[in-house]
Amino acid sequence: MNRRNHPFPIGLALGGPASLIRVSAEGARQPARTRLSLNENPFGPSPLALAVVRDELSELCRYGRELGDILTQRIAAREGLSMDEVMIGDILEPLGFRLAQDGPSGGEFVYSEPGYTALVDAVLPSGGVVIGVPLNYELENDLPVIASKVNERTRAVYLVNPHNPSGTVSDTVSFIDFVREMSKRTLVIVDEAYLEFDSDFEQRTAIGLVREGENVVVFRTFDKIFGLAGLGVGYGIAPKALATSLKNAGVGSADAVDRLSLAAALASLQDANYVTTTRAKVAAERAKWHELLGSMTLRHSDSRGNFVFFETGRPHHEIAAAMRAKGIEVGRAFPPLDDWVRISIGLPHENAMARAVIAELLG
Repeated sequence: MNRRNHPFPIGLALGGPASLIRVSAEGARQPARTRLSLNENPFGPSPLALAVVRDELSELCRYGRELGDILTQRIAAREGLSMDEVMIGDILEPLGFRLAQDGPSGGEFVYSEPGYTALVDAVLPSGGVVIGVPLNYELENDLPVIASKVNERTRAVYLVNPHNPSGTVSDTVSFIDFVREMSKRTLVIVDEAYLEFDSDFEQRTAIGLVREGENVVVFRTFDKIFGLAGLGVGYGIAPKALATSLKNAGVGSADAVDRLSLAAALASLQDANYVTTTRAKVAAERAKWHELLGSMTLRHSDSRGNFVFFETGRPHHEIAAAMRAKGIEVGRAFPPLDDWVRISIGLPHENAMARAVIAELLG
C-alpha cells in the first residue's frame, strides 16, 4: 500500500485472523476449539486497520504520541466534543481504582449483577464497597432499584448498556432521563462496549449528556464491533475537569497505549462501511439464534449485542462441559443465573454447529 493513500499520514496490515492453536505442556498441538465465549468479533478488523498495522510494523522503533494525538482529535470530532474530554485506552479498571482511592474509604459503587465487573473489581483494593442490584425480569438494568441504592456514600453508578451478559438495552428515553437525574447526585459511568451492534446506536448513546455538561463518563471500545480485541484499546468521554484530573493521574493518557493499537483504532474510524456491514452480519446470525430458542420455548433475553443469553434448565457447568465435548467453548457462568448460558456470535458455520448442539442437548 502506498503510504500517501492512507487515511492519515502514518502506516499499517496483517493477514486474516489466526486459528486458535492449543499446545500441551509437552509441546504437542491440540485440537482447536470453536471459541464462542469472549464476545469477540470473528469477522475480523477493517481491511484498512489490517493494512495500516502491516505497514506500521516498520515504525515500531518510534513512540506513538503523534498517533495518540490524531486519534484523540478524530474521536473528539466524531463525538462533537473537545480533545480535553477524550481519554484513550481501556480505562475501566484504572478508573475504578482511582475513584476508590481518591474518595473516602467505604465509598459505594452501584452496578447491575450479574454483570461485567472490571470496574467494580478494581475498587475493592482501595476500600471501595460494591453494591450489586439484580437485573429485572427482562434481564435489563433495574433503574428504579439502582436509584434507591444511591446515597451520600455513593461514589459512582456503573451501567452497561447493552448489558453483559444479557445483551438487553434499556428504553432510550427512560435510560437517558435516568442517567441525567442520577448524575446530579453522583458520577454515572455508562459502558457502551456493545452499543454499536444496535441499529439505534446514535439515539441510545449517553454521550449527549457529556456534551450537556452532566457528571457522566461514557466508555467505548475498539475490541468488539471493530474487531481489535487482540490489541485492546478503548476510549472514555468525560467532562473536561474530570478527564483532565484523570489524565494527570495516569488514566486515559494515549502515551500508555502502544503504537499498533493507536494506528489500528485510527484506521478503523476511517472505514465508513465497516460498522454497518458488521452490524448486519451479527444481527442476521443473532436472529437465527433467537428463532431457534423461540422454537424450543427456551426463555432468552432480547440481546442486542454480539451474543445470546438463554435459560437451559440445567446447571451451567453441565451445558458448558457438553459443549466443550463437541469442541465449542461458551461463556462463563453468571451467578445467580446458574442455568443460563451466554454464547458469542461466531462465523456462520460456527453458529450453525453450536445451534445444532444446543438443539440436540435441549431439544
